[in-house]
Amino acid sequence: MKKRIALLGATGSIGTQVLEVVRAYPERFDIQVLAAGTNADLLVRQALEFHPQVVVIADKTKYREVKNALSGTSTTVLAGDAAFEEAVQYPDVDLVVSAMMGAAGLRPTVAAIKAGKDIALANKETLVVAGQLVMDLVRQYGVKLLPVDSEHSAIFQCIVGESGNSIEKIYLTASGGPFRGKSREYLASVGQEQALRHPNWVMGAKITIDSATLMNKGLEVIEAKWLFGLQARQIDVVVHPQSIVHSMVQFADGSIKAQLGLPDMKLPIQYALTYPDRVENSFRRFNFMDFPELTFERPDTGVFRNLGLAYQAMETGGNMPCILNAANEVVVAAFLKGNVGFLQMSDIIEETMQLAEHRIAAALDDYVEADRKSREIAMGLVTKTKNLYHIAK
Repeated sequence: MKKRIALLGATGSIGTQVLEVVRAYPERFDIQVLAAGTNADLLVRQALEFHPQVVVIADKTKYREVKNALSGTSTTVLAGDAAFEEAVQYPDVDLVVSAMMGAAGLRPTVAAIKAGKDIALANKETLVVAGQLVMDLVRQYGVKLLPVDSEHSAIFQCIVGESGNSIEKIYLTASGGPFRGKSREYLASVGQEQALRHPNWVMGAKITIDSATLMNKGLEVIEAKWLFGLQARQIDVVVHPQSIVHSMVQFADGSIKAQLGLPDMKLPIQYALTYPDRVENSFRRFNFMDFPELTFERPDTGVFRNLGLAYQAMETGGNMPCILNAANEVVVAAFLKGNVGFLQMSDIIEETMQLAEHRIAAALDDYVEADRKSREIAMGLVTKTKNLYHIAK
């Protein structure tokens, strides 16, 4: 039988690559739900190709446009954020691919788990914001949670078949982004265009900025804690500029397993969609002779402070990772609009962590409220910083 998929974030970078994989294996997959934020044009084109049962557009002002474009089809059109939660519960869905950006992915992922759907998770913020809650629900409802991020997919692939063998440490690899080796003095004057030039990966704007600040790696550290049941001391980050070794696992006997491959998100996407099978494909193959040197170095947390802030949030626990993530989403948006400088992003995140109320959150609404309040604090700090930043420029 075909695996029936609900794809959240269909028009984003990960979502479009998911559809590339689905397109290559029409005998294996059937798209039942396509959901997107604001890109109505692309969503309509996708719906006309894949004929889903349901299409969701979060932006309610685009509802009529999408509805009219699909009027000659049998596809149901829904609009609004709440419709994401409704669509993932459809009985004709086996697997929900959560490729939405940011904390917005939390509610529909929780709804999908409670509906008994397996999850292919490309939205790391879901576990950053509410890792304890989500993992408790995964165990309670007996669903699979399959990582799509290349680093977490690598760890997952390394531990398949290792049940009962304890993990001593994992090594999450980081490319170092476009500013590897640069000083704080250099970073003080960089702009959006420079920060969006990632040396190895083609990604959306938000995750590309996160990669440049190393916040992406910090969020991945927190995600790894929950996915693999680890403590902070068991998770190391190593900078690996070639992006060939996607991550490594060290076991209790000292042996290390690594997963290697060219930097192409379609490989971890395919593994999550076809797990536990490995399916033949035509992706470009890695050749050792093309990469005679694979190098590794320590991340510079003095320059790239976000990684240290993420570890701090993880060790503090409770809603602190949620506060960290909310502040980061606010400052990245402000940086992309030219309202704060590159280094100021870390300053605002740190101050938000100091000002927001730290609590041991228990319910979904606790996390949602912490996210809301933290955004308010961060936005206030952005407003204050913006004026000084423009004067300095």
